[in-house]
Amino acid sequence: MTSEENRRSRRQGPAMLRGRAVPQTTTDQRLLDGRGPSDWVHADPWRVLRIQAEFVEGFGLLAEIPKAVSVFGSARTKPGSDEYELAVDIGRRLHEAGYAVITGGGPGIMEAANKGCDDAGGLSVGLGIELPFEQKLNDHIDIGLEFRYFFVRKTMFVKYSQAFVVLPGGFGTLDELFEAITLVQTGKITRFPIVLVGTEFWGGLLDWVKQVMLSSAKISEEDLDLFHVTDDPDEVVRVIVDAHVKQARLQEEEQAAREAARAAGNGT
Repeated sequence: MTSEENRRSRRQGPAMLRGRAVPQTTTDQRLLDGRGPSDWVHADPWRVLRIQAEFVEGFGLLAEIPKAVSVFGSARTKPGSDEYELAVDIGRRLHEAGYAVITGGGPGIMEAANKGCDDAGGLSVGLGIELPFEQKLNDHIDIGLEFRYFFVRKTMFVKYSQAFVVLPGGFGTLDELFEAITLVQTGKITRFPIVLVGTEFWGGLLDWVKQVMLSSAKISEEDLDLFHVTDDPDEVVRVIVDAHVKQARLQEEEQAAREAARAAGNGT
């Protein structure tokens, strides 16, 4: 590098570029010049704008939905099977308890939970994902969004759900389950109910968690209280409702304590 190149520098937004890193054209030139390759639409800075657009679209569309519960489970579950009908029942009961139902928007368990809520007259939401193989949103959705990026979609599930219900599923279901448990365990989100449905299906995994993870001190005993396991759809809803009633009561007590402290401070 010559001494002249060493001396040459340019401010570019928040960045400082020097020497060979200084571009030969300005940002405006590159924006307005219609010639040249179109590779830029696949570059990381452009992806940032797409990511931002997905967040804006999701936040805007979901901001006013009522309290909701996300239901996860296998896309491969067949209509008419016991697991499918169980998810339909849970979707219906969640609506009757005052919740909207959010799923991944696909077939199987997702379709079933949306169907149960939709048939009962509730608000049914589907958050789909762009995949190499076609998987359209199911027909029981009132509000549907398709995302390019898994992490944006996951944010929407967590931000707009007051509980997670997890039925039998595959790797995607496990991914959503353990992310939720991790977020609650680490205090990244306010604790909310996580209910696993299917004692037989989840039993082997939970035995391993206790016998291997817990026994080797990789998790704590209280971490096992971060989720609830049941086969009973009534219990699914009861666990969620009871947790929210308790949470509302604690919030009211905290608010009353803050107001009392404020009043005492004003009186001194």
